[in-house]
Amino acid sequence: MGLLWQQVGIMVTSAIWIAGQLETMAKMEVKSSLLDNMIGVGDMVLLEPLSEETFIDNLKKRFDHSEIYTYIGSVVISVNPYRSLPIYSPEKVEDYRNRNFYELSPHIFALSDEAYRSLRDQDKDQCILITGESGAGKTEASKLVMSYVAAVCGKGAEVNQVKEQLLQSNPVLEAFGNAKTVRNDNSSRFGKYMDIEFDFKGDPLGGVISNYLLEKSRVVKQPRGERNFHVFYQLLSGASEELLHKLKLERDFSRYNYLSLDSAKVNGVDDAANFRTVRNAMQIVGFLDHEAESVLEVVAAVLKLGNIEFKPESRVNGLDESKIKDKNELKEICELTSIDQVVLERAFSFRTVEAKQEKVSTTLNVAQAYYARDALAKNLYSRLFSWLVNRINESIKAQTKVRKKVMGVLDIYGFEIFEDNSFEQFIINYCNEKLQQIFIELTLKEEQEEYIREDIEWTHIDYFNNAIICDLIENNTNGILAMLDEECLRPGTVTDETFLEKLNQVCATHQHFESRMSKCSRFLNDTTLPHSCFRIQHYAGKVLYQVEGFVDKNNDLLYRDLSQAMWKAGHTLIKSLFPEGNPAKVNLKRPPTAGSQFKASVATLMKNLQTKNPNYIRCIKPNDKKAAHIFNESLVCHQIRYLGLLENVRVRRAGYAFRQAYEPCLERYKMLCKQTWPHWKGPARSGVEVLFNELEIPVEEYSFGRSKIFIRNPRTLFQLEDLRKQRLEDLATLIQKIYRGWKCRTRFLLMKRSQVVIAAWYRRYAQQKRYQQIKSSALVIQSYIRGWKARKILRELKHQKRCKEAATTIAAYWHGTQARRELRRLKEEARNKHAIAVIWAYWLGSKVRREYRKFFRANAGKKIYEFTLQRIVQKYLLEMKNKMPSLSPIDKNWPSRPYLFLDSTHKELKRIFHLWRCKKYRDQFTDQQKLIYEEKLEASELFKDKKALYPSSVGQPFQGAYLEINKNPKYKKLKDAIEEKIIIAEVVNKINRANGKSTSRIFLLTNNNLLLADQKSGQIKSEVPLVDVTKVSMSSQNDGFFAVHLKEGSEAASKGDFLFSSDHLIEMATKLYRTTLSQTKQKLNIEISDEFLVQFRQDKVCVKFIQGNQKNGSVPTCKRKNNRLLEVAVP
Repeated sequence: MGLLWQQVGIMVTSAIWIAGQLETMAKMEVKSSLLDNMIGVGDMVLLEPLSEETFIDNLKKRFDHSEIYTYIGSVVISVNPYRSLPIYSPEKVEDYRNRNFYELSPHIFALSDEAYRSLRDQDKDQCILITGESGAGKTEASKLVMSYVAAVCGKGAEVNQVKEQLLQSNPVLEAFGNAKTVRNDNSSRFGKYMDIEFDFKGDPLGGVISNYLLEKSRVVKQPRGERNFHVFYQLLSGASEELLHKLKLERDFSRYNYLSLDSAKVNGVDDAANFRTVRNAMQIVGFLDHEAESVLEVVAAVLKLGNIEFKPESRVNGLDESKIKDKNELKEICELTSIDQVVLERAFSFRTVEAKQEKVSTTLNVAQAYYARDALAKNLYSRLFSWLVNRINESIKAQTKVRKKVMGVLDIYGFEIFEDNSFEQFIINYCNEKLQQIFIELTLKEEQEEYIREDIEWTHIDYFNNAIICDLIENNTNGILAMLDEECLRPGTVTDETFLEKLNQVCATHQHFESRMSKCSRFLNDTTLPHSCFRIQHYAGKVLYQVEGFVDKNNDLLYRDLSQAMWKAGHTLIKSLFPEGNPAKVNLKRPPTAGSQFKASVATLMKNLQTKNPNYIRCIKPNDKKAAHIFNESLVCHQIRYLGLLENVRVRRAGYAFRQAYEPCLERYKMLCKQTWPHWKGPARSGVEVLFNELEIPVEEYSFGRSKIFIRNPRTLFQLEDLRKQRLEDLATLIQKIYRGWKCRTRFLLMKRSQVVIAAWYRRYAQQKRYQQIKSSALVIQSYIRGWKARKILRELKHQKRCKEAATTIAAYWHGTQARRELRRLKEEARNKHAIAVIWAYWLGSKVRREYRKFFRANAGKKIYEFTLQRIVQKYLLEMKNKMPSLSPIDKNWPSRPYLFLDSTHKELKRIFHLWRCKKYRDQFTDQQKLIYEEKLEASELFKDKKALYPSSVGQPFQGAYLEINKNPKYKKLKDAIEEKIIIAEVVNKINRANGKSTSRIFLLTNNNLLLADQKSGQIKSEVPLVDVTKVSMSSQNDGFFAVHLKEGSEAASKGDFLFSSDHLIEMATKLYRTTLSQTKQKLNIEISDEFLVQFRQDKVCVKFIQGNQKNGSVPTCKRKNNRLLEVAVP
């Protein structure tokens, strides 16, 4: 029995150890290989069988399960999901940090970590090449790479500042270099290469950005359904009203010809919020406030350039010239840029050609003027973008001189095949040809180096070398770019057709060039090839190019007059963008063409990339609808072909499809061999050799390198995986069997021990219960005996107590009887004494009443009257308390009088109450309200029942300052001329003394003077001191006419009295009366009469008011009848 239990213990121990080992392996395998829980195939090198259909099916299967990343060896394929996925969290960053490339499922973080660790630990400069067509997610991929590197590198205030500047350069470049296209809402319209510089610890020091071929033609024209660059819409949507006013812009997009309206708004894009983000990013990167303002001024100037329009005009010599239709836009542009308007207008109308010592000036027709305008807008924006890149480089460049490690990130346009392909697509596809060339070369080079490093025999790999296509484009003598430059520089008539003819002559026999007009007879009847086009067989397929516009776009000319006009600008930034406009540095040499510049940039880029270790991210767009969960197989197939992904897989699989270090290989497959399971004591390579010999894998299917095992065919790897999966299931079954037996035995032993414990506890409980019963019985007997003894003693005590109580009771009764007898005797004596006192009192009362009756009968009537009157008054006052009206002074209600004799009292109470509530109401007034009511009261005393206009003025508040001279900039000159406080500022009609017609004047009343000023200019016409005003006259009717009489002989009275008409007559007369009284201490005479005399120069004229029907409605009219009569007709 003991031996059996010993064997069971050994088995349990073994099972527990195996379970622990498998648990450890399971934990490791959660993050140990891309082969675990694999959806489809994580590495296309392992795809079996390999074909275009299986390649696409594998991508689709992974895409449907939100697995957007797939490997081709060390290349990452990224499929744009068009939605947010939870795979970029800080936890994911930590998962991939310091991990082997194949240790986890495919991810862009794995490639970023591999590149960063190689740079930090192995001192190898890195470059990450991100390619794909527009909308495939290249920009987002570059952001993810940079954010991962920023997250895993060092910390510290200075390092964090550098990281923040590097990351914040993206929003600025996206705003100025990205636009919404039919394929992508945030399409990069330029190529960007960023070198991030690190120190020896791997901490970022700074960076350098290079930009390639900004699509500046988008500034002046956008295809249907697309937008201009983001910054234009962000500025108009997010700028404050103050900033827009300063930039002379309006928020309405439709005001600007350079902005397309059919797609001005993009769903899910907040241009206003993005503008705030860009301004903040510019501040973080290091732009000064005046620099940011200058950039926005240039953007505004570009927008407004599109609104300049031209009209034709014929000269005397018969030549056509152009003139600007509306010069307001030109004026605002010149104000923004500080350019002389005459200089810029001439630059749009004339062109000066210099040749040695001669200058020839020619006029521009309308078409040429529009070309010059658009060329200026494109050049201005393109140079601004280049300046932005250089300015960012100044801020983010490394400040130290120490040796640096470099990681380059290339985000550049992918291969483009549109319905209409022009010069831009030709240049872009040339760049992609060069990238494909370097990709194949570096991939093969990397494969060959690894084989040599691992001491594996290298076999030659056949592949398509696209050097012949690159040579067709870039050859210095007969390449397409060289011929295009030669055609642009050739004197004489140069057109796109002459350029195509030259191509047909030179490239006719080239196997990758096709043209309908070439000497090659096989294309003469090809109807798919138009006459004005040529076709190139690129590595990604055939592309048909429209030759129209090649020459103009390659020339990219900006007239010298415009360059010189820009250089003369007072705007510092614009002047720096056009150094060739400096007359002191005139260069008659023709500037380099766009094609030659781009060719040189691409050559520099290729040279730079060849010095670094490459890492590739191939971006694929799953559909053209920018929608999630849609996988268009034909579109993906097209991208797979032109990205050369299948060829990449074939190159990778030409030798050995899979390779892995010995340690992880042995750790993963050691359970398949008894000799290596559970532990292998020797070297890892020896263990792998034993393992593969035990499994009888054919020798030609694998090869041993120095540090890795190389497997030729993916089927061998999948066979190993199937064997491992079966072995894991067998081990799991064994563990379950041993564990179940151990669990049952453990339960039996536990039940046995439990039974013994339960029995012991039960016996103890039984004894305790019997003891308690005996103890309780003894207590009951004791209690009964004690109770009997106690009751016996109690009976004896009660008997003794009753005897004592009986004697006490008898004595008490006796004493009570004696006391009651004495009480009855005393009560009898008291009753006798009380009867005598009552009889005496009644007799005295009778005597007093007889005497009082004689006195009461004489005074009873008067007393009753006074009492009744007092009660009536008291009742009256109490009722008045409950019937009191409201405290409003205008409330006329008052309770009715109850009795006639209270009439005078009733009226006096009403008067007192009204005075009291008026006082309460007045106490609530502020000083300003008191002044207003005083003026109203003064007006009432002056005009009530005298002037018919007065009742309508009662409800109107007296405002005085109707013109708000202090706030209106129009009257600033008038305000500065008056130093006193203005009491009234109102527009009145001054009646002409000669003909009775009216003129608008500003009527101003101050503390000492009365002034009249011109309404339009604000110039003071007349100034009258108040001491010279003697009287104010007006009619009693409902009109606004009044006359101001002046003291005879005064300077102000030289032209006579004034006659005015105003809508606020009552207020003006009242304030004039009060002000005169305050200053002169004399009351101003107010004459109210329908006829009065006024002094007009030397004549006295009678002003007479009559009733009459008016032609113009209810407005009074004034008419001079003769020298002595002025008649005013009042309706």
